[in-house]
Amino acid sequence: MMKYVNTGVVFQEIPDEVTLSINISNCPCHCPGCHSRYLWQDIGEELTTDVIDSFVRDYSTDITCICFMGGDADPAYVNYLAKYIHQHYPQYKVAWYSGRIRIPSSVCRNDFDYIKVGPYIAHLGALKSPTTNQRLYKRVGESFESITSRFWAC
Repeated sequence: MMKYVNTGVVFQEIPDEVTLSINISNCPCHCPGCHSRYLWQDIGEELTTDVIDSFVRDYSTDITCICFMGGDADPAYVNYLAKYIHQHYPQYKVAWYSGRIRIPSSVCRNDFDYIKVGPYIAHLGALKSPTTNQRLYKRVGESFESITSRFWAC
């Protein structure tokens, strides 16, 4: 069972999108220096398709994207929810911020419009740092291209 702790409408996680960010608990990555250590715990409410439906009702025209922040304990379920959103709410983009180095082969990348991969490594910095190991990819047709540099200050 996947649980979420909270949500927020954010403007910086996915470029050019107004994003409903869903913070998922029980993170197995435990990155040193993590800014959301509370998400390491198995806490929160169950994240189901009914909950997704309620988020869509609540935010409807206020958002353009739904982003799963975490979910690395059950990537197949994140994939299931992404597919559900695309099938039932095709007007929304779907994003996933994963702390994994790679997305498991069991996940269908084409069920996502954006995927961020990479654990937080303090000395390399977060996405806004040009030295980061983290990468944000955008689906373009059948492939993904890195848009990480969009986070870097000019």
